[in-house]
Amino acid sequence: MKAVILAFPEKPWENYTIPIKDEPVVKLTEMRFRMSKRIDEVLTIVRKDKLRIYSLHVSNPVPVIARNKMEALLKAMPDEPFFLAEGNMPLIQPFLVNYLVGIYLEDEPEAVIPVWKDGTAEVTHAVYEPDALSAAIEAALSEGHKTLSSITEFLDFEPVSVEELIKKNPKVSLSFFRVKSSLDKAFAEENLGER
Repeated sequence: MKAVILAFPEKPWENYTIPIKDEPVVKLTEMRFRMSKRIDEVLTIVRKDKLRIYSLHVSNPVPVIARNKMEALLKAMPDEPFFLAEGNMPLIQPFLVNYLVGIYLEDEPEAVIPVWKDGTAEVTHAVYEPDALSAAIEAALSEGHKTLSSITEFLDFEPVSVEELIKKNPKVSLSFFRVKSSLDKAFAEENLGER
């Protein structure tokens, strides 16, 4: 299965090239996917004007001109099922990726999305069927939604309890850590060896 990394900043503070142990966070995210047995190719969606920067760090940058992450994903998603993550998740666990892909392959829903007890869906830690995701994004955009999290309203997805996953393997909690600033670097560097 393919993995798609969204490295498409919408806000000035979003930076997918923050260095962690001398490597950009987006490169570390790609490397984590390559550790997963069920991922055979990784694509990284980037802003077209940033292609030169990202081509130094990731193996398959896909340049896109879009106003936001939803439009970028709509334009650049592969035509086969894929695992989606954001480019600031260097601690994503191969166990989580393999487990969610396994559920998808077994049940073939429109999507498999981890969900917290409070109902928050982790839409950038999920497996998607591309036609269903395209329809969900188009529906969300047509209703004026601008955030990727709104797609869950338009998808018939299979929820997976994050808390239950953490009970099976406590390290799964690291998967949901995002590097948003230089303050997050120390935590990421400390936990980077975890698998």
